[in-house]
Amino acid sequence: MVGARITAIGTYVPEKRLTNFNLERMVDTNNEWIIQRTGIEERRISRPDEFTSDLCVAAVKNLIQRFNKTVEDVDMVIVATSTPDFPFPSVSSLVQDRLHIAQTGAMDISAACSGFVYALHTAHGMISSGLHSKILVIGADTMSKITDYTDRTTCILFGDGAGAVLIERDDQFNSFIGYHMGSDGSGAHHVYRTGLANKVNGIELIDTGCIVQNGREVFRWVVRNIPNGIKEILYKTEMTIDKVDWFIPHSANLRIIEPICGKMEHPMEKTLYSLVNFGNTSAATIPLSLDLGIRDGKVKNGDRILMYGFGAGLTHAGQLLRLKLDEQVTVPTPL
Repeated sequence: MVGARITAIGTYVPEKRLTNFNLERMVDTNNEWIIQRTGIEERRISRPDEFTSDLCVAAVKNLIQRFNKTVEDVDMVIVATSTPDFPFPSVSSLVQDRLHIAQTGAMDISAACSGFVYALHTAHGMISSGLHSKILVIGADTMSKITDYTDRTTCILFGDGAGAVLIERDDQFNSFIGYHMGSDGSGAHHVYRTGLANKVNGIELIDTGCIVQNGREVFRWVVRNIPNGIKEILYKTEMTIDKVDWFIPHSANLRIIEPICGKMEHPMEKTLYSLVNFGNTSAATIPLSLDLGIRDGKVKNGDRILMYGFGAGLTHAGQLLRLKLDEQVTVPTPL
């Protein structure tokens, strides 16, 4: 099989901050309550005229600047998002045009908060098969645009952001070690946003146009199932959790991450998350967390990184990687 290597990364978050203290003036909540239950202190909010495609382009431009990359010869653009600018055309097509990539495939992946890992898996398959050689993978969401800011159970969680990686053919090195993925559609009614249909599994949905979540049920499902998925990856790759340098779960809520790490006997000190300053950015949380680790000097080439996404569907996907980025040519500005 052909090797596929992650060669560069870039991220972007909007400028506007929505702090817990801001939320105190909007809904019946307070800073202490939010931190105690989620670990989130603030989140970034896109402008009214700023959409998912704008965040994607900014993340890729950050990648290009930091690693001195060209993307004009990219032969596939994959965007993982639940908040596209339009039902169609796809965000990936908008990104392709704005980055002036003349000849490339373009597709969006809808797997909610698991989307970035699903997109990585798809890109790896495309390159390892020999069909493609250079793929942009982007995880991005503008969750604030589908958040009900009168619902204190959800509005405290979500923010906006984007992360992009470049995956290139490499006959000497393969970043991708092992994976596991799945879905449990019987829990589809626990996290949703209505569309053409207003029922799922025979259950009538609340039609607000915004995200609706049963946080208690999602928590139970995640804590019950995600450690088993992680164990599957470790079993397939003949790896033990102590050999993993960094665990990057979906940054949904710190109170979800803690019991997962507890069940796996993996230290929180070796776990990366982006929720404290950015909240739950859905498909963007994992690349944001990875890049924060790189920017802070924690994550280094050669490290083994275990990513695991989970979200609406209920979808889940994990990927064990070995990092070998190209050398950065410019120091990234703080997010």
